[in-house]
Amino acid sequence: MNFKIAVLPGDGIGPEISAQGVLVMKKVCERFGHTVEFSYGIVGADAIDKVGDPFPHQTYELCRDSDAVLFSAVGDPKYDNDPDAKVRPEQGLLAMRKKLGLFANIRPVTTFPMLLDKSPLRADIIRGADFVCIRELTGGMYFGKKHEGDNEAWDTNFYTRSEVGRILRVGYEYARRRRRHLTVVDKANVLASSRLWRKVAKEIAAEYPDVTTDFMYVDNAAMRMIQDPCFFDVMVTENTFGDILTDEGSVISGSMGLLPSASTGESTPVFEPIHGSWPEAKGRNIANPIAQILSVAMLFEYFNLPDEGKAIRDAVQASLEAGFTTPDLSKPGYRTYEVGQWIAEHI
Repeated sequence: MNFKIAVLPGDGIGPEISAQGVLVMKKVCERFGHTVEFSYGIVGADAIDKVGDPFPHQTYELCRDSDAVLFSAVGDPKYDNDPDAKVRPEQGLLAMRKKLGLFANIRPVTTFPMLLDKSPLRADIIRGADFVCIRELTGGMYFGKKHEGDNEAWDTNFYTRSEVGRILRVGYEYARRRRRHLTVVDKANVLASSRLWRKVAKEIAAEYPDVTTDFMYVDNAAMRMIQDPCFFDVMVTENTFGDILTDEGSVISGSMGLLPSASTGESTPVFEPIHGSWPEAKGRNIANPIAQILSVAMLFEYFNLPDEGKAIRDAVQASLEAGFTTPDLSKPGYRTYEVGQWIAEHI
């Protein structure tokens, strides 16, 4: 296969981990006889500094015309610490999702046997945890009507039946490929938008009689993820709840640097680590590149190339078993590029 990949390193540690994802993809393509062409674009604070727009039209065109996007991270303290900033790096991420129609964010949460002691939860609680959070990505409060004044502010949690239905069907299809258990997370006892979610979910559940469907309030789901993460198989929820729950789920594995994600929908899919830009570590080469590298595995799997994805997962597993990891997992640890090179050579 001939791949045309848009690479958006972004801010903070983004360029450091992005380089490792590119390296690993090159190695896999060499091994399996694919060709790959990388084209680079700017996004986030980097793009604001250069052109005043966190997701410039040129970057959008690059993404639109590519087979997939390998994205890293956005965010910078000079914008985070300025409440009056009119343009922010994160607006670039939201714009990318909206313009590419990326309504489904898929975040797998898995544990690694050799890293159970790295999790803040007891090993007997998390052993065997393996579930997928599917977050609706282009609706809800992040994109609803807003007002911000000196004395009042509001955000609108707006959803339509079609938006709810399409993300639920993504969840059901994932559940069919896994353990056939779907949990719909909402707050239907309080929120009208959640009651729409639950109504539509009950209707669609009838189309998937082979999948067990249950419903859980978001506060209960947050608690259950800590008490019994092995309960979940596929979890589907709205934008704001999904943002919070997926970050909570990420620490189950022991490091946010371990988990990848995919955003899919109407146009070019985007593959990225779940973590942020970690600006304090910028240029220090201590960031864990594994989440970025595993996002490349998800990219291959999206294109129905499971052997390529498995080659990456096997190499990551080998690096963890060998203890060849960054400082977040072992002290003193290895540098970002050293871990990337080790994994690439294993492939």
